[in-house]
Amino acid sequence: MVSLSNAALEGGAGSSRPRLPAIDAARGLAVAAMVVYHFAWDLSELRFVATEVTAEPGWRLFARAIAASFLLLSGIGLALAHSGRIRWRAFLRRLATVAGAALLITAATLFAFPQSYIFFGILHAIAVSSLLAIPLTQAPAWVPAVLALLVAAAPLFLSGGVFDLPPLAFLGLAGREPITNDWVPLFPWAAFVFAGIAIGKTRLLQRVGSPQVDATSAGRVLCWAGRHSLVIYLLHQPILFGALYGLLQLTGPNLAAVATRVERSCPVSYVQAGIPEDRARKTCSCTVDGMKEAGIWTDFLRERLSAEQGREVTSIARACLARNPGAD
Repeated sequence: MVSLSNAALEGGAGSSRPRLPAIDAARGLAVAAMVVYHFAWDLSELRFVATEVTAEPGWRLFARAIAASFLLLSGIGLALAHSGRIRWRAFLRRLATVAGAALLITAATLFAFPQSYIFFGILHAIAVSSLLAIPLTQAPAWVPAVLALLVAAAPLFLSGGVFDLPPLAFLGLAGREPITNDWVPLFPWAAFVFAGIAIGKTRLLQRVGSPQVDATSAGRVLCWAGRHSLVIYLLHQPILFGALYGLLQLTGPNLAAVATRVERSCPVSYVQAGIPEDRARKTCSCTVDGMKEAGIWTDFLRERLSAEQGREVTSIARACLARNPGAD
């Protein structure tokens, strides 16, 4: 996700600077965490499990920690790779690789998830933040540190107004978060890249980084994953999602998971139609109970309703709506 070539932390192609195994291992650990999160997301999205990963606070915090770690490591990599002077050829090659991968992700998700495609995810954030941050690699460490604080605090003071315009959505300062499967706007996330540059410029990592981190099998695997993080990022999700989707065709979804999703989404659809939230919840609960009493709930979850059963569901829903009066 961050390491786009084997020279990313070495100062560019042909550099004789040694790699820092601790940084490779840290990035590899972030890659492993990313795979775990996406596996859980796939299980939730394909309704193998009832847990709604994107709605659970613990999983949301986990996802944000992963994004923060990638951005922080990206900033550290920039500081180490361009210490002393900016190596423009290496930087532009890296930037082109990240930007190209980001566009690929946008195109792929637009095809697979047109209602929630990724238009500014982690790769987009890394590409744009890197472009903004590259001059900071030549500044004193306090400069990117202060900018990191300002960028992190900006959403607290700047929100709505002109920032609600769709072309400015990538800034992250709009009043409402867009519907997308990966959302890493510049504010506040670029702060982690700036902070990474500040950390990288302190030279602390060169002093404390242990070359023995890759002495064990686990360490070597993490270092390898860290050096090939972009390839893993691009390939792991199609493989995971494709394999689970194939399994879904054999096993069918977990009906408990389908039921949970229906019960959560039903009130939303009524609210979007102008029904008050309390009335919407009562109507949905009544409709579910009615389908269970009629013996068609399981068929509804399996999407195997006959035409007659479909009409019965409509009748039950209308009766429940009428039974729970309120202003439309």
